[in-house]
Amino acid sequence: MNRYTAAALVAAFSFSLIAQATAEIRIAVVGPMTGQYAAFGDQMHMGAAMAVKDINDNGGLLGQEVVLEVGDDVCDPKQAVAEANRLVGRETVFVAGHACSGSSIPASKVYQEEGVLMITPASTSPLLTEEGGDMIFRVAGRDDQQGRVAADYLKTHFAGARIAILHDKSAYGRGLADQTRKGLHGHGITEVLYEAYTAGEKDFGALVAKLKAADVDFIYVGGYHTESALILRQAREAGLLATLMAGDGLMSADFWSIAGKAAEGTLMTFNPDPRRNPAAKEVVARFAQSGIEPEGYTLSTYATVQIWAAAVALAGTVEPGDVADALRLGAFDTVLGEIKFDHKGDVRAPGYVVYRWSQGAYDYAEN
Repeated sequence: MNRYTAAALVAAFSFSLIAQATAEIRIAVVGPMTGQYAAFGDQMHMGAAMAVKDINDNGGLLGQEVVLEVGDDVCDPKQAVAEANRLVGRETVFVAGHACSGSSIPASKVYQEEGVLMITPASTSPLLTEEGGDMIFRVAGRDDQQGRVAADYLKTHFAGARIAILHDKSAYGRGLADQTRKGLHGHGITEVLYEAYTAGEKDFGALVAKLKAADVDFIYVGGYHTESALILRQAREAGLLATLMAGDGLMSADFWSIAGKAAEGTLMTFNPDPRRNPAAKEVVARFAQSGIEPEGYTLSTYATVQIWAAAVALAGTVEPGDVADALRLGAFDTVLGEIKFDHKGDVRAPGYVVYRWSQGAYDYAEN
């Protein structure tokens, strides 16, 4: 199978035309640009903006300039649908987003019905692609993959631990918690506590009391960095020294900022760090020159735009149906490495690995 690079294909289609180009290709990045998960929105915005700049600096796409719109869904399902409909009205041909699965799933219904291509860099719920349709793709993994990795790690490194499983009731949080729980049960490990909390809560005193009463020494959280950090900090203040583990929802420096030293030793699952990929070296350097650390979803969002541009060049059109066909045919060189999609729109890429937070940063944990 041929491999396609965005830069080479874009240059091939556009070098002789762009000087006179006046038309625009409108795309969007959508995520939680405000609210408690805005750190992820910032990452996505920075990644998409850099990718669009690189495309335009290399002559544009099909002789046209790419214009980026920014949509804010606040990780709220209703707002996500409103943003999706707004972007349809703006004749947007491609959306890099959304972030939270609870937003991506309802928004994807709009994009599928209206013929707008969507590639999410972050949403991991299996339901997104199981129910999504031929316009819906992701470069993130799936919760059933992520939960299996977490369960396997717990079996190997925390045999005999008294495990509590928590979730925030969201499509992402509960889905990830339940997949991890399923994996543990498959290993013959049963949690001593399974509890839900509400996203946005600040006081977890009652929950921490339940954790202490159950004498837990390991807490698995299906949720995001803000609540996870508060749960952990309040647990430490109450004298509970349990290790905390969560998924890619902890992929923000804000986690350490909120939890402080209580975060030392916290574990999380995420894709292999794209900043270490040789293919990302030049892009990472350009981010650094701009004073940006491309953590979390920054490079995966860059990759969504990069892949879309390569597929457009391969198809010779921005028509979303043709671009979707090209996405399923190609193997694309990106800052994440080589990306291929299966028939559902899921990525065929290296799976999840386990990270450990220490001294304000995260790095690979032992296998």
